[in-house]
Amino acid sequence: MVKVIMGLKGHGKTKQLLELVRKASEEEHGNVVCIERDAALRYDVPMSVRLIRLSDYKLAGYTALKGFLSGLRAGNYDITHIFMDGLFKLAGTESLNEAEEFLAWCDSFSNREGVKFTMTISADESSATEGIKRYF
Repeated sequence: MVKVIMGLKGHGKTKQLLELVRKASEEEHGNVVCIERDAALRYDVPMSVRLIRLSDYKLAGYTALKGFLSGLRAGNYDITHIFMDGLFKLAGTESLNEAEEFLAWCDSFSNREGVKFTMTISADESSATEGIKRYF
């Protein structure tokens, strides 16, 4: 399962994501992970959630992000949900076509590994490709 929360900056995407993180931390029986670029969420995410500041790892691009997510799962088979705040910032690119390909990869990974993904994308919803819209 992949869910995308998309909208322009200031439209409450992170707030909505945090509500879903809190709910998942209370209801899911596995480990919940939240990935952000910097340390903006450190006081908002429940202590039971593994918060990862991606800027500590100096990754760039979707290929590196896929490897990082695969490594997370390989190191912890108890992960049930991965939340990602600001996909374009995490990947270092604002290409909608690359984002669409990444979401398809996440969907395949989710089906194979049983890990759910929820992420935010800062862009106007009307600019979303059909491949991105299927995850709304």
